Amino acid sequence: MSKYKEIKGFKVQTLASDTAASLAATGTWSSGGALNSAREQLTGTGIQTAALAIGGYDGSNRGYTENYNGSSWTEVADLNAARRNSGSSGTTTAALAFGGFTTPPASNGPSALNEQWNGSSWTEVADLNTARFGMGSVGTTTASLASGGITTTQVAVNESWNGSAWTEVGDLNTARGLLGSMGTSTAGLVAGGGPAPAVSNAGVTESWDGSAWTEVADLNQGGDTIGSAGTQTSGLVFGGTIFPPGGISARTESWDGSSWTEVSDLAAARQYGARAGASNASALYAGGNTGSAVATTEEWTASPAADFTKINLGQVYYNSGSNAFKVTKIVYGTGSWASGGAMSTQRAQVAGAGSQTAAIVVGGSGPPPLLSTNAELYNGTAWTETSNLSGIARSLQMGTGGGSQSSAISVGGYSSPPQPVGTLDLVEKWNGSSWSEVAEINTARQQSMGGGASNESSLISGGETASGITAKTEVWNNSSWTESGDLSAAVTQNAGGGPVTSAFSIAGRAPSTVATTQTFNGTSWSASADLNTARDAVMAMVNNDTAATAAGGTSPSNPNTGKTETWDGSSWTEVGDMASGRYNGTGVGVFSKGIAAGGGTSATGVTTVEEWTVPATTTNTTITVS
Repeated sequence: MSKYKEIKGFKVQTLASDTAASLAATGTWSSGGALNSAREQLTGTGIQTAALAIGGYDGSNRGYTENYNGSSWTEVADLNAARRNSGSSGTTTAALAFGGFTTPPASNGPSALNEQWNGSSWTEVADLNTARFGMGSVGTTTASLASGGITTTQVAVNESWNGSAWTEVGDLNTARGLLGSMGTSTAGLVAGGGPAPAVSNAGVTESWDGSAWTEVADLNQGGDTIGSAGTQTSGLVFGGTIFPPGGISARTESWDGSSWTEVSDLAAARQYGARAGASNASALYAGGNTGSAVATTEEWTASPAADFTKINLGQVYYNSGSNAFKVTKIVYGTGSWASGGAMSTQRAQVAGAGSQTAAIVVGGSGPPPLLSTNAELYNGTAWTETSNLSGIARSLQMGTGGGSQSSAISVGGYSSPPQPVGTLDLVEKWNGSSWSEVAEINTARQQSMGGGASNESSLISGGETASGITAKTEVWNNSSWTESGDLSAAVTQNAGGGPVTSAFSIAGRAPSTVATTQTFNGTSWSASADLNTARDAVMAMVNNDTAATAAGGTSPSNPNTGKTETWDGSSWTEVGDMASGRYNGTGVGVFSKGIAAGGGTSATGVTTVEEWTVPATTTNTTITVS
């Protein structure tokens, strides 16, 4: 029998499980043994196969203690003082339970009580200095931390336990309660928690080095009443109440020491459970509230480290477990628009370059005196005015520019009194701090499509000249412009972009509105599938001739459309509309992540910016052979 390698000349890698971005990304939740007593607001400590579930609430505060052996829970000796929302640290044979919320007859309100577990019973030891509940807690019976929590409000208090007494040490930067915690008394991490003072703080993560806290990357989704497990460099948070909009969550996020990544959700959304776990590869969540108190346990387990292979885009392999050939590729969802930071200067007929989080816009027309030399930089949140064009004020309709925020080019345009009136051959380069004039284009024009990767490699195509609409294309090599292959049909107010060797021209007027799209290979143009809706003055975000988004514009049926279409290299698909229909703005970025800036329903334009995002997942997809 012939071998695959002899037929094809190479072997396909065989793996026991799918590739993944990290070991934690292979993890899933599965059912574990149920608690003997359903309850919420309990605390936990230990690891997945040897954990304690301590205290809690089932209509009354409880002192229940249960021991988990990896498959079932056993009731052991109760706390001396029943309470809920305590902190805890240690193992199943040596643990602490401190703070919490008590009710009569023990006391009433936030507690400073501290009890130590020896494997069979609890003994009261030295109390916390600050009575509170819902704190972060890590460590052992000889070295623990109690971080944050709630007195009558969220606090930042941080106390260290040395085996005999608590001492206040460096406080949290952000006061909060009901937060997640992981690590040790000298290398800890806290994340999320009750907002203090605003919802925007609910995802804050802080790292502890034994003396001070440092803010690090936020959770993807902030909230409180969350479960947590792991270490300062290998952590996990799960469940809880999400801010905003509120409500119990099943989310799980993994921490790799520098950032949080969303991984597989809990089977059931819950909050206020007992947590345990040694890393982001092994954890446990027991009891809690799913709308009412429950006894259920879920166990988080990642694939064995020996089976883990890091995901690589484009990788082809054979999964021996599922008996399938697979390929790793990016799968895109359906994009949506969201409000971005407004520009400082109102304008339409503006050019732009860069990305969603690092953009530049320049020129355009606005309120009197209308035409502008103004340039602004965007950081993904807000705009900052920067050095203006060095030449005359002009409109640069349809993004007749290209490049990045630090290496852009503006080409052609239109000027009006008091400047000379008419189309321009003027070209200026942007080096990240200033504009300078360079060699002019051969054919003066406005309302053209521009593209290119930088101020050293660009092109301009189509547009309107003094004598009418043109099909001419010119390519810039950082010293001069050279005429290249013409568009298959003359068009103006066309949008587009992409690198010189893989550019895209989208729609426009010729002289009536068209849906035509064309691709450029560096020397000649070829027709591609038409847009679903003919229009001109579109805002485009283009990777290359295989991936683009076209938004807004003017169509025969709608002078200010918000329609958005995406291009996959073979066809256009209508997706979510913009919040406000407009034309003559600029599109900046790529098909999956960009902005539409300015434009409007008149020549004076708007300051409005909308951000376009298409969710993307790198995934292993089965190869189907027909």
